[in-house]
Amino acid sequence: MSIESNKDLSGIRAISEIVGITLKLMRNHAQIGMSTKDLDEYGGVLLRQYGAKSAPRLTYNFPGWTCISVNHEFAHGIPSDKKILKEGDLVNIDVSAELNGYWSDNGGSFILGKDINGHSHLVETSRKILLKAIQNIKGGVRIADIGGLIETEAKKCSYNVIKNLTGHGVGKSLHEPPLEIACYYDRFNKARFKKNSVVAIETFISTKGTHAHTLSDGWTLSGKDGTFVAQHEHTIIVGEDVPAILTESNGIWN
Repeated sequence: MSIESNKDLSGIRAISEIVGITLKLMRNHAQIGMSTKDLDEYGGVLLRQYGAKSAPRLTYNFPGWTCISVNHEFAHGIPSDKKILKEGDLVNIDVSAELNGYWSDNGGSFILGKDINGHSHLVETSRKILLKAIQNIKGGVRIADIGGLIETEAKKCSYNVIKNLTGHGVGKSLHEPPLEIACYYDRFNKARFKKNSVVAIETFISTKGTHAHTLSDGWTLSGKDGTFVAQHEHTIIVGEDVPAILTESNGIWN
């Protein structure tokens, strides 16, 4: 989506504020002993209170209001009453939604309770890399160069990136061109960020593997080698200089 009017700007800001606040409140609401289904239902209530509709459910008939992935799950985890959150779990919540024809997307990984499994450095690295990537985005910058930045920063910290999970355009639908804003340098991708465009920038920072695989449930993405992944995501408007971060209400950098 490209911002072409004040209506576009106010519309994308409104839904971005909603998904950001919903993500923040869900993260604060998560407790040891709670099922991911209960956490998701809480998120669904919040979205309905704001008048928003769950984007994955609306677009793909996803079996949840939000995506909640735990430990070895990378993304698109299905909320379940059988999946009980435990001390030290690496949890990722991804919230995307629609309001009045505008769509926004954000996500973040965090550790529940005490970091008994040693994931804090992974999570912090993902957060810092997302910040650095966004600070380097402006109109005319090659998308591949931002991917290269993400991968380089990950390797400096002895991590890999997941190469088949990417950021994307967003705004008038959940996934729009550019459909692949990768976390690595793709020399074949000649596209550049365009001023006034709305995009969701994501990091997928990995302890081992570089590819995600779909599990038997048809939704959940994971690895085959015990990999853990931290993901963080903001929806932004590309500008001439530093982008406008639309989902800053999620507080993932606080």
